[in-house]
Amino acid sequence: MPRTSTLMTVCFCAGVLGALCSSLIVWQAGQMGIPAMAGVRMSPSLTPDWLYGRLVWGGLWGLTYFLTVGSLKSRRHWVRKGLWISLIPTAFQLLFVYPDMTRHGWLGLDLGQFTPLFVVLYNLIWGFCIGIFSRLLWGRR
Repeated sequence: MPRTSTLMTVCFCAGVLGALCSSLIVWQAGQMGIPAMAGVRMSPSLTPDWLYGRLVWGGLWGLTYFLTVGSLKSRRHWVRKGLWISLIPTAFQLLFVYPDMTRHGWLGLDLGQFTPLFVVLYNLIWGFCIGIFSRLLWGRR
């Protein structure tokens, strides 16, 4: 497999692993009642249906991460790039998914006033994890 497609596969897999880590943290925070303490109704159940969609989307967003590390000269600061790229799925969720697909209102504010903060934090966790996992999976090449 050529190096470019190998790195693209690594980014997809790292996106899936990052989504798994982020999803488990979202679920655990919901179980602990952290969003509820802030007045946010965001406590999902850990079901295959909920998790599967998040893993697939995490992998697809991992392909956008590939755009930042795809060229040979740009393969530095993997975690920092993951944190920056996590702002794209955050904006997508807040500006498209919540108002248009789930009817939770602009920025998901129907779920609570601090919903955007939780979405940003959860996606930053994904971005951090994708940076770590992609660097670990890519190795020294």
